[in-house]
Order: sequence, then C-alpha cells, then structure tokens
Amino acid sequence: MSSVAELTAELVRIDSVNPDLIEGAAGEGDIARFVAGWLERAGLDAELDEVAPGRFNAVGVARGTGGGRSLMLNAHMDTVGVAGMEAPFDGRVEDGRLYGRGAYDMKASLAASMLAGAEAARRGLRGDVIVTAVCDEEVASIGTARVAERYGADAAIVTEPTEERLALAHRGFVAWEIEVAGRAAHGSRPDLGIDAIARTGHVLVRLEELDRRLRADPTHALLGSGSLHASLVAGGQEFSSYPARCLLKGERRTIPGETVAQVESELRGLLGDLEGESRVVFAREPFEVGEDTEIAHLVRGHAGDPEIVGVPFWADAALLAAAGVPTVVFGPAGEGAHAVVEWVDVASAERCLEVYTAVAAEFCS
Repeated sequence: MSSVAELTAELVRIDSVNPDLIEGAAGEGDIARFVAGWLERAGLDAELDEVAPGRFNAVGVARGTGGGRSLMLNAHMDTVGVAGMEAPFDGRVEDGRLYGRGAYDMKASLAASMLAGAEAARRGLRGDVIVTAVCDEEVASIGTARVAERYGADAAIVTEPTEERLALAHRGFVAWEIEVAGRAAHGSRPDLGIDAIARTGHVLVRLEELDRRLRADPTHALLGSGSLHASLVAGGQEFSSYPARCLLKGERRTIPGETVAQVESELRGLLGDLEGESRVVFAREPFEVGEDTEIAHLVRGHAGDPEIVGVPFWADAALLAAAGVPTVVFGPAGEGAHAVVEWVDVASAERCLEVYTAVAAEFCS
C-alpha cells in the first residue's frame, strides 16, 4: 500500500466514535495519542491537548527555519457511530477504495495532512506547517475552537472531503426549539383540555411554508439558499389525556448574510399567536472566503484548476476564518459519510497529499 493508504488504514482501525453522539463511545483519546506519537517521530514538535475531560487534540508543528509564513492543515479525528456496519474498523482496501468508518470523513484527509507535515519537517521550510488533529467536529467543534484560540497561522486548509473541488463557502446552522403550550385535562373533557400537539401542527405548516420560500429564492452564488426542517417532536403522556405541552426541535441551515437574530425572528413567526416560547439552542456561523485570497489561488493552481464550490455541510473552516485565518476547504473523493458503507478513493487521497505538500512548500517559503 501507499503511505497514505497505510496510514489511513491504521487510523481507521482506531475506534474514535464521538462519545457525545454515542454514550460510552471510545472518543479521541487513543487516536490522539497515536497521531501525536507519529508526528513526534516524524520530526514535528507534537502536543497532546486535553480540551475537555477525555477529549483530546493532537497538534504537530514542523518548525520553520525562520522568516516564512505558517500554514495550518486541519482535520478531525472523531467519527459518527458504526451501527449497521459490517467491519467498521478493518481499513480494508479493495479496487482502489479504502473502507471503514471515518475513511472518507475524514481519516484519509488526516493521514494526508500528517504526511504533508512530515515532509515539511524533512525539507526544513522557512515557515511553520501546523497539523491540527482535532476532537469533536461531529458535535460542537470544541477541538478547533481550542486551536483557534491557541494557534495562529497565516492561512489554513481544512481537509474535509470535497471530491478534490475547492470549497470557498459552506452553510452555517442554528439548532432551535419551539415549545407550544396547551392545557392538561382528561381525554373525555374537550371543554377543559387544549391539545398542545394539535397546536404544534400549525407551527409545522408554517415551517414547511417558510422552508419552501427560502429554497425558492437562492441568493448565494455557491450555496444557493438556506433551509429549515423539523428534527424531533415530543409531547403528551398517555392516550387518555390532553397534552399540556409539545416540544418541537429543528434546524435552520444558514448562508452568509443570514444571522442568528434573523432566525430568532423567524421562530417567533412560526409560533405566531400560540401560547409558548421559541429559543435558539446552539448556532455556528456560515463561511465564505474570496476566490482572490492567496491560499485559494495556491490550492487552485497546485490542484490543477479544480471546480470552485460551496459545500452544504458545516465545517471547522468557519471557526478558523472567524479567528482571522484565511481558510479554504479541500479534500479527497469518496462516499458514505455517516452511512453504513464508507470508503475513500486512495488515489484521490494521494493527490491531496501532493497538493498539501506543494502548497506548504510554496506558501511557507
């Protein structure tokens, strides 16, 4: 196997399911220790950083000789769960594809970043190459939030899989709740009871209409429009009672220019004159960077003029950009992120390694 395939397979064989997704899951401790040790042996200054109890980042810095600019290569170590997968941790290679949980999202990208960092250390570039292997991207991104606080860089590549397209934008998201009030009563007393679940039906109708209006008006050149959907509904206590409350949870995907304050206003509109309350639970900003940014120009040149896109998913690029680091997203091709069959194209991951290495050599010199 190639160095990329071999290292990716080693990473896939380490269970790193995010424990905030699956109770009791392994988390990033074992894989972070592996990455930090590998980076140290490759000549980087390596650090294991406990971001939260049992949650670790591994950071390696290929120190420059001085006078050059710094480049960050960012990849997350955590994965989603493995329910329904036949061999999630085998790291099997077949017909140019490497299979397993996290192979595509995003341990092949992590392997390519590590190998690019090792090559930078070997070459002795003028500037630093910083490899940040982070925890918790699949939930709250506490890993990259810590990196953004502790490490500066002149530019960054978030190596999420993009099918070797250059992503200059991604959507943000707002997690929200609407709680609709009713009145509890015996099911035989419609004169006393108010059905909170039925009232929530009005909210859902308004939600569907708002989503339709949003998607009918695409305003962003790379991302189109925002969107809105319901995620969970909970209410009631037994067959014979009117439900006193119904809790609706959902998500609003946002594009650059759309704010949390705007979403809060939309939620109030969904609730309307119904008794209850709406609230934002958690939010992450959307991301975009100009095509004329130097890091975008360099990646585009070394990748052979790839298609420029916006990606629909949220990525840690937004956190780095908010910290003032010019950032792009570029990674390998594959399939099956969060699915029961996941694979990465090995040749594509090898090409990404070549791009990361070439960009680092030029940018950091």
